[in-house]
Amino acid sequence: LNLIRLLLFKPQLPIAMAKSQIRTSRSPLILKLKFLLLAWLHRDRRNSRVQILEHISYRDLKSATDGFRRIITVDPQGTTYEAKFQDGSLSVVREVMVNQGVEVFYKEMLCLARLHHRHIVALRGYSVGHRRFLIFKGTAHGSLKEHLNDPLRTPLNWRNRVQIAIGVAAALEYLHRFCDPPISSVSISSSDIILDEKLTPKLSNISCHCSEGLRVKASEQSKERKDLILHQFGTLMLELITGQSSINESTDLMQLIDESPLNISMDNLIDPDLGNSYNFKELRSLLALARLCMKTKNKSTFSISHVFLYLQKAFDKT
Repeated sequence: LNLIRLLLFKPQLPIAMAKSQIRTSRSPLILKLKFLLLAWLHRDRRNSRVQILEHISYRDLKSATDGFRRIITVDPQGTTYEAKFQDGSLSVVREVMVNQGVEVFYKEMLCLARLHHRHIVALRGYSVGHRRFLIFKGTAHGSLKEHLNDPLRTPLNWRNRVQIAIGVAAALEYLHRFCDPPISSVSISSSDIILDEKLTPKLSNISCHCSEGLRVKASEQSKERKDLILHQFGTLMLELITGQSSINESTDLMQLIDESPLNISMDNLIDPDLGNSYNFKELRSLLALARLCMKTKNKSTFSISHVFLYLQKAFDKT
């Protein structure tokens, strides 16, 4: 009874369950109490803001994703969907593998709910049952990949692309330096970078690895993960410059990685949509930085924080 009083009447829980009861094969009340207990035990004492999470029924989620046909990406962590609800709101929906225990799922949800950064999508809610989903606030302006590849969209200008690179680097620095423990399991694919109405980039595929086994493994591979993120960020910068979504299909881009960018003609590398709107000096610098990030191979002497500071100092004109 005292435990229930503590759970129900504590004034500042980091997450409040709302909208409906949890519908699972177990007792909804027991699961709700477990979740509130986890919220209390894992609360962030440095941040007293309350994050209201919405429970969305499987039926509503299925309808919003057009029968789970609006697929954004598919990866080993699960499938990501685009959802449009009846009230007109848009969301990014990520399915979570069901082999995780329910406590692990809730810990993951608590971790993601604490992330507050203008370049990371905010967690909106969840759906649990025979399938589990995390639901993030989306936008009507699509992914970076769509903006780069869809001929019907207005092309991104050079300044837009530079600001996208700076924004993504800022989000990565936040995850690595200001989260405890640091979060390194994040996709920097252009498909997983969502743009809002002001073309502000937001990372949408992040995992906290809340199970103990995954956490230990992630800790052991920390250096490898940091180098992988640098490599992925270098790839993203090349995609912003060239408009090409895969470096493996381009001999010119592979040559860019293997040789000095000073010896390469850029005419065949630059995205034609850029026209002559780019700053040639900035382009050279961004190419050199992309090459440096992609050539790390577990030998990096710098981090994404150094990359962000360099971009901010060299390119941020705002």
